[in-house]
Amino acid sequence: MLPPNTRPLARLVLLSLLVTFVVLRLVNVLVMLHRMPDLYLHVRDIHVHHLNYGIFLLAGVGAYLLFKPVPSAVPPTAAVIYGIGLGLTFDEFGMWLHLNGDYWQRASFDAVIVLAVALALAGFAPPITRWRPREVVATALLFFLLLVGSIRLAARVQPRIQRLELRVRS
Repeated sequence: MLPPNTRPLARLVLLSLLVTFVVLRLVNVLVMLHRMPDLYLHVRDIHVHHLNYGIFLLAGVGAYLLFKPVPSAVPPTAAVIYGIGLGLTFDEFGMWLHLNGDYWQRASFDAVIVLAVALALAGFAPPITRWRPREVVATALLFFLLLVGSIRLAARVQPRIQRLELRVRS
């Protein structure tokens, strides 16, 4: 049996994941266009990617929830920090999946869509044991449409961003 506050926590994680992802993409474009100062951390010649911050946040939240003195309900703050950690980490999913330096990979966008759908189901859908066949079909169709839409959007936007990035670097 799931704790009673699971659905609101899933909604908080979803919201913080999406806000973090959108803000990261916006900041990256603004830095690339020189409309905002470079906020990235560089240690000597090494750029510390924000997925590292996300990993530390995820590890910190996990440790807090596992080792807190009184195991009780999960505080909403932990859910928000967890969502931010997911956003920071999965924004660069394509980079750690393919181990290259291309930030604008579609894999990152697709991974965030999959996470968002899973969190939306956890936060808004009835428990899966109560689903009827038409709800399963509707959910699968919605997921398919979101994924196809994200693929089409990324296919249109990604080349433009990559050209812009190359032009700015030149």
